[in-house]
Amino acid sequence: MPGSTPAPGGVRAGDRPGPAREARPAGAAPGSGTGGRPSTGRGRARLSAFVSQTVLLAPATVLISVFMLLPIALAAYLSFTDWNGLTPDPRRVGWANYARLLQDADVGHAAVVTLVVTLVGTVACNAAGLALAVLLNRSGRLTGLLRAVVFYPYVIGPIIIGFLWSAILGANGAIAGLLTSAGHSPLPFLSDPTWAVGSIVAVVVWSQFGVNVVLYLAGLQTIPVSLVEAARMDGATRWQVFRSVTWPMLAPSVTVNLVLVLVGLLRVYEIVLALTGGGPAGRTSTFAFLILSESFRTNHLGYGAAQAMTLTVVIGALALAITALRRRAEQAVSA
Repeated sequence: MPGSTPAPGGVRAGDRPGPAREARPAGAAPGSGTGGRPSTGRGRARLSAFVSQTVLLAPATVLISVFMLLPIALAAYLSFTDWNGLTPDPRRVGWANYARLLQDADVGHAAVVTLVVTLVGTVACNAAGLALAVLLNRSGRLTGLLRAVVFYPYVIGPIIIGFLWSAILGANGAIAGLLTSAGHSPLPFLSDPTWAVGSIVAVVVWSQFGVNVVLYLAGLQTIPVSLVEAARMDGATRWQVFRSVTWPMLAPSVTVNLVLVLVGLLRVYEIVLALTGGGPAGRTSTFAFLILSESFRTNHLGYGAAQAMTLTVVIGALALAITALRRRAEQAVSA
């Protein structure tokens, strides 16, 4: 109204205040509030991501459950029975199989052989694999061919490798023939227990270290060249570059190689079967070979299942320990 004086606060008399508007965050699009639409959209996105992840993981989950978890659960059940593979209703014996395992001299000897094969084989596989990987980590005409040749034994089945080396190391094998023709007595590669265990270790390393070479090569090729060049420009020698740059950055590859080799060597039985058959007099039986002998040669499946569960626990504990040590080492380096 003309001539009316504004009320205190700048509001004219007679003006009616409009409805209060909700404050909108800066940068928010008009019409976007805190209602249900945005949260509904986020919920749908999360649900869609969950469904897609479940669909992708389902086949692997089913396969792992059927071919790994279910057999482990069945073996755990059988380890508390005296089942011989023939009776329909296994009789439960509690912890008797595990108590027998602790007192069995054959188990103790097989554990010692397995320990020797595992320790020596792990060191040899990783040392040879890393050395060859460093040598092959360069460009050249023959590099690709040499990589394939080194990896080839890993592709061959272990039982074939065992029979192949049995024909070479046996009493009537190729090496024995060469020594005889040269006027020397054949060496007891497979007949003497000490020689036989050494032969098993050598054949296992020959068949396994190819995959270590490939994994170490993959790790070496992820190391930035700029770090190596910077170390060389600072006057570092090759050994100093390897110790301060290459080795710390190979920690993931070292962990994977250690776990693979340990698991592989703890489960060795095909090469033992083909080379020595556990002989002479069971002196070259590994733990895995003893499990198969107890389960399928003497039909003591309950006792064999107890041995298998013991080996499974040992493998799992070693894998977890190696992974934990690797994480601690990485944290120490990053700190």
